[in-house]
Amino acid sequence: MGEPWRDRARRAVEWNWRLRSTGDARPHYVICGRDALAYYVAKALLETELPAGGARVTVVVPERYRVDGPDVAGLRGVRVVRSDRLDVPTFQAAGLAGASGLALLHQDDVGNLHAALCAQAVDDEVRQVLRMFNNTLADGVRTLLKARVEVLSDAEMAAPAFVAAALGEVDPTHFQHRDRTLRVARRADVREQDVVCALADLSDPQRVRLLPADQTTADLVLAEATGQPPGTEVAARRLVRARRRRRPVAVTVRAIRGFATRKIGIAVMLVLGLIAVLGALISRAEDVSQLEAIYLTLVTTLSGADPDTTKPPDAQVMQVVLNLAGLALIPLITAVVVDGIVNARLALHTGRLQSEHSEHVVVVGLGNVGTRVMAQLREYDVEVVAIDKNPEPRGATLARQLEVPLIVGDAALPETLEAAAIRDCQALVVVSTDDVANLEAALAARDVREDLRVVLRLFDGDFAERVEEAFGIGVSRSVSYLAAPAFTGALTERAVIVTIPVGRHALPVAEVPVAAGSELDGRPLSAASRDGQVRLIARTPAGGGRTSWRDLDPRQVIFAGDRLTVVARRAGLDWLTRQCAPPAPPARPVPTSRSAALPRAASPPTPGAPNVPPSGGGVLPGQPADRPGPVPASPAGNGGPPTGPVPDDGGSARHPDGTGQPA
Repeated sequence: MGEPWRDRARRAVEWNWRLRSTGDARPHYVICGRDALAYYVAKALLETELPAGGARVTVVVPERYRVDGPDVAGLRGVRVVRSDRLDVPTFQAAGLAGASGLALLHQDDVGNLHAALCAQAVDDEVRQVLRMFNNTLADGVRTLLKARVEVLSDAEMAAPAFVAAALGEVDPTHFQHRDRTLRVARRADVREQDVVCALADLSDPQRVRLLPADQTTADLVLAEATGQPPGTEVAARRLVRARRRRRPVAVTVRAIRGFATRKIGIAVMLVLGLIAVLGALISRAEDVSQLEAIYLTLVTTLSGADPDTTKPPDAQVMQVVLNLAGLALIPLITAVVVDGIVNARLALHTGRLQSEHSEHVVVVGLGNVGTRVMAQLREYDVEVVAIDKNPEPRGATLARQLEVPLIVGDAALPETLEAAAIRDCQALVVVSTDDVANLEAALAARDVREDLRVVLRLFDGDFAERVEEAFGIGVSRSVSYLAAPAFTGALTERAVIVTIPVGRHALPVAEVPVAAGSELDGRPLSAASRDGQVRLIARTPAGGGRTSWRDLDPRQVIFAGDRLTVVARRAGLDWLTRQCAPPAPPARPVPTSRSAALPRAASPPTPGAPNVPPSGGGVLPGQPADRPGPVPASPAGNGGPPTGPVPDDGGSARHPDGTGQPA
């Protein structure tokens, strides 16, 4: 039975794509992923205007998958390959051989490692960028793979931004480059001589100005670290000191309230009140001092008293009532102790929070990002309470090690939020993997407490911005949007050192080499900066000389081989990359039908080649004038049509029946 026409058409389209890609000078990148990170990386590659005229992007997605955010397969200009397995045939179908880079962006560490090994079997020279959460496994991958590999963690890159937003401080980004250690800080927290670059003007929260022309107006700066702790750590220490200065009476009352149930507490208070009243009456009847009255009351209550018929009737009645109160008080004390022990054991086994917390941070979702956020907050000595629907999420083991209470339940329910003491916390960080659940939890928390600082994770960056404006939620972040520049830089072999999150924006810090004959070769340093787009912070001369930081003269000349360290926006980094890239080779002229029919100079014959007329030597008899060249002779030498596939300009083979099916 013949092949169905739909399958033939699909195979023809795929084969035509392969034919078109042959000989294409544009770099080819293969991306394996289906979530928002794959979307932003593919979009950045498509929008990057390289000297060769852009990049070709092939995206490998499963046959059927659920889209939680922007769909990478819906991007215009990408080639989509659908496969449920990332194996050798899949990578061959995606055209991995000879590609410039491969990005494995699934949220599966072991699956990404297996895919990297399969890709290495197809092309061991292709550059690979892997997304991994486990740092130990990531270190092993770097030594295991023979190909060029870069292992990154989007959770590790985005977690500092969530921590900073929760504490109301700047992002605690710090990195080491060349001979300096740099960190992000407020201008008021650093000395003026330590400032390296102005990052943003935050005077208007609705309109943040990045890399302003007037650097003196910037509130957020990149400064050299001089031994002072980062801003978030300073804020965390302030919170710890504030907790220590709280009134001890309030702390004691909260501890007592959380030790036993409410009914037992009311019963104990009633009995103690009755004993206090009777003790005051005894002190008046016996005409003794206050200390002696307390002594008589306690002895009578706890151990009873010897009967004395000579006492007045009212004294005898009070003595009997005190003895009865003592009989009731001892079981109540026992019940309080037992109830406290049972509550503590239940808190350990079920994860429910029994004692009250204050000035803590509630983290909803202990996945990749939530686990990183929880760990960093505990490093800053900030109390954390975690909520997750899963009894054993990814970060459950670490939560037990850090003694972080884990409440199992739906964060959108008021009882779950009350169990986490949402009224007394300083911030709520919602970082689960479900946008709808995150938004429901944030709105439910706002219903409980209107002035609560909420840090919300959403996959779509545009949706996050609109939610922040429409619902008045304090901060909304997209992990994929924050981490995408680092993955894109690693894939395109740009030396992206770190990505600095500023609000909803991301500023990559990169080192760009200057190629010989590029636009910046021989121009002054002032040509490498653009207000609001690119800011030059350091220059390393060709040959590995000493890096210049603050003594940069804008009149100095840039030479080939120099390495420029810049802080830039994404568009600015693309512009600088084009300015520093070598000039594109001249494009080969494509012959038209008219020029192909004209006679051309014959090329010398190749030894061992069949005696075939040159391609431009004229028009064969019976051949239309608009044909580009002669038909090669058949192997039989009879001058008839060829019996095998006819090679095209790229060297690939196409069947003569026009189906496009490979030989």
